[in-house]
Amino acid sequence: MNMYVSNLSFHTTDEDLRNLFKEFGEVSSAKIISDKVTGRSRGFGFVDMPVDAAANKAMQELGGKEIEGRAMSVSVAKEREVRSKRNFF
Repeated sequence: MNMYVSNLSFHTTDEDLRNLFKEFGEVSSAKIISDKVTGRSRGFGFVDMPVDAAANKAMQELGGKEIEGRAMSVSVAKEREVRSKRNFF
């Protein structure tokens, strides 16, 4: 199950995110999203766990948990919308 994790500290790393979730089961991937220009964290990321029961338990336990003064939000990730390019001419 792919999960969207938001309201993270800008200091949270991929490894920090993985460590938070691995206590609930296997973590396939954990990725903090960075700004393309500055490389700075955007305060959210994605965690993928192969076992849905473990992912659901992680969502339940970690949702609202305070990390570095911020209450983390965890939900099922939605598929990314395909954006069309706009013609300005």
